[in-house]
Amino acid sequence: MTSIHELLEVALKNRASDLILKAEASPALRVDGRIISRPELGILSPSDTHEIGMSILYSASRDNLIRYGEGVLEDSLYPSAEDQMKRLQEQNEIDAVFTVSGLVRVRANLFLQRGAVGAALRIIPLRPYSIDQLMLPKVLKEIAMQPQGLVLATGPTGSGKSTTLAALVDHIATNRRANIVTIEDPIEYVFEDRDSVVNQREIGQDTKSFGSALRSALRQSPDVIMIGEMRDVETMRAALSAAEIGHLVISTLHTVSAVGTIDRILNAFPPHERDQVRDQLADTLSCVVSQRLVQRANGVGRVPAVEVMTGSPSIKKQIADNESGGELYNTIREGAHYGMISLNQALQQQVASGMITQDDALNATSNATELRQLLRSSNSVGGTTGGARRS
Repeated sequence: MTSIHELLEVALKNRASDLILKAEASPALRVDGRIISRPELGILSPSDTHEIGMSILYSASRDNLIRYGEGVLEDSLYPSAEDQMKRLQEQNEIDAVFTVSGLVRVRANLFLQRGAVGAALRIIPLRPYSIDQLMLPKVLKEIAMQPQGLVLATGPTGSGKSTTLAALVDHIATNRRANIVTIEDPIEYVFEDRDSVVNQREIGQDTKSFGSALRSALRQSPDVIMIGEMRDVETMRAALSAAEIGHLVISTLHTVSAVGTIDRILNAFPPHERDQVRDQLADTLSCVVSQRLVQRANGVGRVPAVEVMTGSPSIKKQIADNESGGELYNTIREGAHYGMISLNQALQQQVASGMITQDDALNATSNATELRQLLRSSNSVGGTTGGARRS
């Protein structure tokens, strides 16, 4: 049987973001968003996946032992690998995080699948990527240095929201003297203090919920609060209040556009609260980035196409006045002076630079008609067919 560390070596060599293990099937990798089966690694039996699951749990327990000492084994918050496997059998799924020394951190979700142990492992670099390394808009460096406001990274699952969040926090920790509190489920990237102090709290281990951790964070003298995800109304309400009273709050939300993010937040609240929430958003919004990851034209890796809506005076007024999404979108398209760009404008630029093909750009947009018009205009001005170029 192939060990978990050997499987992770294969995943790293293939630039995989995820490793997926299932009994009676070959290991599979997610590379550039696509699932690739690896039959040459053999078929995993139920006993194989159980043994791999135990190895994952031993690795997680080892990390806790190294970090906290032998006394941790007596703490119910840090159960042994055997106790964790019992918990898996009782609860049907559990999470675990461990580090492969000098290489990567791994976030694992173990679950039961037709009675056998299965696993999905997310591979996380030891250090966050920088804003420049991720090819994110430069305006995010300015946004990260603001003393207060609400910053949201949005997009569908697998679009790199958590990676963007980590880049923002790392930029702040490197360039500001701030007290940063993160609230995560689970902790993925581990941040170094650098010029800032970074306290990372994990749901279930360090605190009970996002809401309770946020309320507590306000008593911890924070300058910056990073919330892994705004999952419910309680968290949204606390995040808006924290931004309103003078903190920089950074979080993620599952929405497909910057404009849709405003609607998503407002519609999460009962009707009688929406006017107040709209005013809070108008007062506190610093930036919404809505991103997609698009295959590179050369077929190796992906690049982000990022829509940016900043809290310009026009955007704030339109939110406060409850103007339509169409009006907000027009302001984004015309707001380059404030660092704004629409998703289609970002896609058009990536095609023009040869980073992505026209076909992949069209697959990434929800408004193909507008994007085609932008691409035609670009081609007529520049005399290029962006879809044919390669980087």
